[in-house]
Amino acid sequence: MGKIVRQVSEGVTKYYWYPGDKTDWIRAALTVLGGGLLFALLYVVTKNSLVAAVVSGSAVQIVVGGYLGRRDTAGLTKFHDPTAERRAAVADGTRAAWRGTLQGLLCAGSAIFVLNMPHQGFLADWILPFLPSLLGALAHSGGMLWERMSQDAVTERPEPAPGDDDETKTLETA
Repeated sequence: MGKIVRQVSEGVTKYYWYPGDKTDWIRAALTVLGGGLLFALLYVVTKNSLVAAVVSGSAVQIVVGGYLGRRDTAGLTKFHDPTAERRAAVADGTRAAWRGTLQGLLCAGSAIFVLNMPHQGFLADWILPFLPSLLGALAHSGGMLWERMSQDAVTERPEPAPGDDDETKTLETA
């Protein structure tokens, strides 16, 4: 949870609370801005707003899906025991619900964005609006897998005790 502190007058301070961290909001703004710039660039190059909308929407979905997938996996490893630490578990669940809500709104927004481009045909009406969301879901799974693999790489295996070496046992039996 983030907060903005404003000193209104001497002795009076206002606090504004918002979900997420400041860095998350900055990353989100930069991602949306990058998607908008990609849309403008592709529209100038291709003169086709449907292609520009699908590609820019897919790029934003992939970046956000990968980031949220990594955050979900990191959140799962730190999830508190609901019976022992209720408040912390509720906070963990609230963060996960917030990430899910944001990803769902982004999926719906990208589908509406693609549908509002001038187009005609079955492909443009039924397939292309789902493409950014599909790529975002795949990136979410990829982000979860990437984070899980990086966590497994960090954990070290315990070294075998002297005499428990498999090579020594194999040589002794041969």
